[in-house]
Amino acid sequence: MYDSRDTYSIPQEELETTRVLRRWHFRDKIPARLVLYFLSWSGFLVSFMMRNDMNFALVAIYPNDYTNQNITNTSHTISGGGTEDQTTIVKSVIISSFYWCYVLSQVAGGVATQFFGTKCVFGWSQLATALCSLLIPLAVELNYIAVIVLRSIQGFASGLTWPAMYAIVGYWIPLTERSRFMSSFQGFSIGIGLTYPLCGFILSQFGWQYIFYTTGTLGVGWCLLWYLLAFNTPREHPRITKEELNYIELNVSKEGTNTKLKVPWPQIFKSLPAWAIAITTFGRIFLHYIFIVNGPTFMGNVLKFNFETNGFLSGMPFICSYFSSVLFCYIADKFILYKVLNLTNVRKLFTALSQIIPGILIYCIGYVDNIHLLLSIWFIAVIFITASYAGAMANIIDLAPNYGHSAAVLAFCQTIHMSASFISPLTAGFIVTQEDSIDQWRRVFGVGAVISLLTYVVYQIFGTAEVQSWNIKLPKNDHSDEETEIFPKSNREFNTISKPM
Repeated sequence: MYDSRDTYSIPQEELETTRVLRRWHFRDKIPARLVLYFLSWSGFLVSFMMRNDMNFALVAIYPNDYTNQNITNTSHTISGGGTEDQTTIVKSVIISSFYWCYVLSQVAGGVATQFFGTKCVFGWSQLATALCSLLIPLAVELNYIAVIVLRSIQGFASGLTWPAMYAIVGYWIPLTERSRFMSSFQGFSIGIGLTYPLCGFILSQFGWQYIFYTTGTLGVGWCLLWYLLAFNTPREHPRITKEELNYIELNVSKEGTNTKLKVPWPQIFKSLPAWAIAITTFGRIFLHYIFIVNGPTFMGNVLKFNFETNGFLSGMPFICSYFSSVLFCYIADKFILYKVLNLTNVRKLFTALSQIIPGILIYCIGYVDNIHLLLSIWFIAVIFITASYAGAMANIIDLAPNYGHSAAVLAFCQTIHMSASFISPLTAGFIVTQEDSIDQWRRVFGVGAVISLLTYVVYQIFGTAEVQSWNIKLPKNDHSDEETEIFPKSNREFNTISKPM
């Protein structure tokens, strides 16, 4: 119809019909938060494929035992010859070189995310890592020093990803969905789990070079997907529904707004709860990286599995651990929702599950002769480690839910606890000079067990889930006590979940 100014206006009934019809558009049936979950999950999956392909490929690139029937004719020697001990040390240095710069880039990642946003920082860091993967075969032909340089660049780029993804959670994910969203970070478990069987197959059929061509190509492809689908905030998303946008804004704390706030670095450095997270996670990562980095070597040299069997058995525990992480995070959300335990005790319970049980089990591995029992213990230990994502790792956002501050706290904690990611393989490399010696592996497992248990004690004493006083507080929206869902089933359900202010 036309109004008094001779301009056409849509009748209200037609406008309402248009709105109703739009809700049935296919893209509207996929919540933007679910898309973000998929991007986070797949991003860490691809990131860890590019990170861990070297752990398996090194067995073929620089073999200690050139008489091994599994070694291909494309293997290389360490420049200048090199004894078996020297080869082992060089391999451990190549593995750990990724993590030298990885640790240093944590704070840089937090600062960069504040200025450029998660989309830019996460996307470009993944692309840089992928390009380096594609260049590694050329670097191997040149010199192992070139491999170390490329791995260091990969490490610096990958170190930016964690603070970037943590920062976006404060904008997008309501509190009662947060533990479940954190399970998307466990995409790295699937990445590790897929990498090792894939590496075993590629090594047997094509050669180690194609491992890096495969993971690098996957990385470049993922970057294109991220560029098209990722957005820093719900309001920037061009395809988000009005209902979901309102739901997020009503349920996400105003502490995660666009307001530019100065990060209180001195207070973070002096925060005992932040130090407790950093120290306990150091122990968990030290233990985890024995399984991740040294697992294929142990299975190949002590248990004497061939490439394909080694890849399958090294990778399967990590695929299983993804599903266990989803379960742990789901249980943690239920404990919080129904007030079974307070938030602090929930975080401590799941942190204990992630360090005490694996710490005891890894010590037992060195003294088990039955291969089936040993592999069962190995699987259980890896699975329980993932409980940390409902424990100390989720605790970071509890302390500082503000968008910029959560990234800063993560950067601080990561700088400390990710040092375990290069200390662990270096420690194993210096202890295990004969890779088929079970006595030397027992010492590695014993060190890992002690570090895991002792660092948890620090968290038990000083850990808390209370928002810290230095987290700048802004006015909050009212929150419903009812459980939120990633899929509101209808407008009626939406209204019961999030009541208007």
